[in-house]
Amino acid sequence: MTRRQSTYALVACLTCFGMGMFAQTATDIVRYQSGPNGTLLEVLFDGPTMGADVDVGQLTFPPGTNSGGHSHGVTEIFYILEGTLEHVVNGESHMLTEGMLGYVQPPDVVNHIVDPDGPPAKALVIWAPGGEAASIGSRWQRTP
Repeated sequence: MTRRQSTYALVACLTCFGMGMFAQTATDIVRYQSGPNGTLLEVLFDGPTMGADVDVGQLTFPPGTNSGGHSHGVTEIFYILEGTLEHVVNGESHMLTEGMLGYVQPPDVVNHIVDPDGPPAKALVIWAPGGEAASIGSRWQRTP
């Protein structure tokens, strides 16, 4: 990703997150997990239920994560909060560390990988348009 693309992605990320936090009323965070000891999704802002066209969540990828190649029907923007996430887009690997951005858009194929010997990776993720958090939640297990 070029510096200009990174800047645009950061501005979009912060704008969406800021608008979402401004518009959001007090709600409980809903959590989903991909399986026992798997990736954890904490839905921070469920856009469609709030009348907005964006979802915001925090993903925690445990060591050894390999999501396998998959695609989304929406734009997905990652902002790395902690750790290192290998973000493979259409076969091209990008090592994302704290403070870095990555994104995919349809019809990109993405794979998220975390070193089995490293720490977990945490990312703020924004999906636009909204609805992707619910889609993921429908396939994962809800956790307390």
